[in-house]
Amino acid sequence: MRPLGLAGSGERLAVLCIGAHADDIEIGAGATVLGWIERGVRLDVHWAVLSAIGPRAEEARASATGFLAKAARAVIDLATFKDGFFPHQGSDIKIWFEALKRRTSPDVILCHWRDDAHQDHRQVSELTWNTFRDHVILEYEVPKWDGDTGQPNVYFPASRTVMERKTKLLNDHFGSQRSKDWFDREIFMGLARLRGMECRAADGFAEAFHARKLTVQ
Repeated sequence: MRPLGLAGSGERLAVLCIGAHADDIEIGAGATVLGWIERGVRLDVHWAVLSAIGPRAEEARASATGFLAKAARAVIDLATFKDGFFPHQGSDIKIWFEALKRRTSPDVILCHWRDDAHQDHRQVSELTWNTFRDHVILEYEVPKWDGDTGQPNVYFPASRTVMERKTKLLNDHFGSQRSKDWFDREIFMGLARLRGMECRAADGFAEAFHARKLTVQ
């Protein structure tokens, strides 16, 4: 299968990463971001987390700084919406999205999958599409006990080195999550191995996304 690249070595790529919670972007798209940087893409990243309060804000900022250490440019944007209550804060979150649109002009957006079982994730996906109407939007997956990862249709192969770095950064920066049964290196590596098999990735690993609409020239 012939791969389609968004940007090559030395080329600029502006990316908006949106996550409901402090570790969502890293889990769903961390290896993709690290992989772009590893391949020499001049990555201009706006990293937005909607629920980052207290210690979780500290974790979110430190993790984003670690993942984006070698990006050409990085903006870390943290909001304080209440975890688990996004559908009931819809009006305020919509206002926040409209302001976000004025702060960034991305080539590609990475956000939650629209059919994610978590209500906060679905709200973020809906408002991303509602707000950004002329962009490439790729929806990442977050493994959880709901078993809702679905059948993605876009794959970003990742090297083992990148996957190891992703899982290390997650473990290093999210101490508040280490006791949870879904926050586990083997789960993150296992899902990436499955997606790598599905796209026949050279190193056997990949992150997968859902693309609802793409224009190819």
